[in-house]
Amino acid sequence: MIKISASIFLKRGREASVKRNHPWIFSGAIQSMEGKPEDGEWVEVKDFQHATLGFGHYQKGTITVRLLSFENKAPNLSIYSNKIGAAYEQRVLTRVVNEHTNCFRLVHGEGDGLPGLIVDVYNGVAVMQAHSLGMHNDRQTIAGAIQEKLNFVHSIYYKSHGTLGIKAENEYLLGMGVVPHVITEHNNKFYVDWEEGQKTGFFLDQRENRKLLGQMSRGVSVLNTFCYTGGFSVYALNAGASRVHSVDASEKAVELTKKNIELNGFDAGQHPCFDADTFDFIKDKKNQYDLIILDPPAFAKHKDARHQAMKGYQRLNAEAMKIIKPNGIIFTFSCSQVVDQQLFYDTIVSAAVQVGREIKVLQHLGQPADHPVSIYHPEGEYLKGLVLYVL
Repeated sequence: MIKISASIFLKRGREASVKRNHPWIFSGAIQSMEGKPEDGEWVEVKDFQHATLGFGHYQKGTITVRLLSFENKAPNLSIYSNKIGAAYEQRVLTRVVNEHTNCFRLVHGEGDGLPGLIVDVYNGVAVMQAHSLGMHNDRQTIAGAIQEKLNFVHSIYYKSHGTLGIKAENEYLLGMGVVPHVITEHNNKFYVDWEEGQKTGFFLDQRENRKLLGQMSRGVSVLNTFCYTGGFSVYALNAGASRVHSVDASEKAVELTKKNIELNGFDAGQHPCFDADTFDFIKDKKNQYDLIILDPPAFAKHKDARHQAMKGYQRLNAEAMKIIKPNGIIFTFSCSQVVDQQLFYDTIVSAAVQVGREIKVLQHLGQPADHPVSIYHPEGEYLKGLVLYVL
């Protein structure tokens, strides 16, 4: 059994969300505590009548407990192998894992019942990232569960430096990977460097949106802004785009994009990559592109920055709407969790009104099946996108 360090009692009426399987216990919901838990330890959560509601990881802060179990009996460490096994089965059943794709998100935090944990799999290598001290403490057990349930994983890299508020060394918990490492996504090839790259090394959440873009790219000129490793660029080229320009303010990202273009058999010189600020790059490019991708990093990481972020999204989309050719298509995204779908949509409408062109919404886009959102935890839905048709 797992060692339970303390019991936490909720105020009257604060148990309702837990009974609906929402995994977060906020500090303001706590009435009292029996015991003195350390950050990262397991605790029991009870209602004001002392009935057990569940068990999870304790950590001082706004979110004080992240619940992994909603049972009235303390779990044992097999909770990790059970949940990881269920998560993998869902990826197989939904055909995320298939003969054309060997990279996927295995664990998506709350969406898979493991709040504070991210695990991405890249062609036999699992990259684990903890966002809570509880997951950090249990990392070896989690690594063992991954080995047990995914026997094709030969290396596990733990990458939590900078995500926990404590010193946490990045290290291999199993094997030793070789980077850069080639993965296949819908038959498109990419280099991944989980040791030096952003996040776990690649943005798997855009996989199905990249596929859709490929279906619209044949014979057209494409501009991929904030390109990072060139995911959308490679899909467009493999689908038969006539010309692809990739832009990113990071010189390192531009070099990665060039390598990925060449990995797929194309000449990066004929489809150039630009180390430039997107706003500066597009201002004099009127009528050069049939298709534009706007996939910026999160403009707002907390609510206090949301107002300025919406100004940024409005300006970016307005500039793209101004320069795109008639009958052009814009793929536009926000990955800011604090920006909901309606606010993002309203901001795009505001940009369209400002520009004055006729624009149609063709599709609403979001996260793929390996980034599931628990119906009881809507906060997990962070990726929003629209496909726009600009007349």
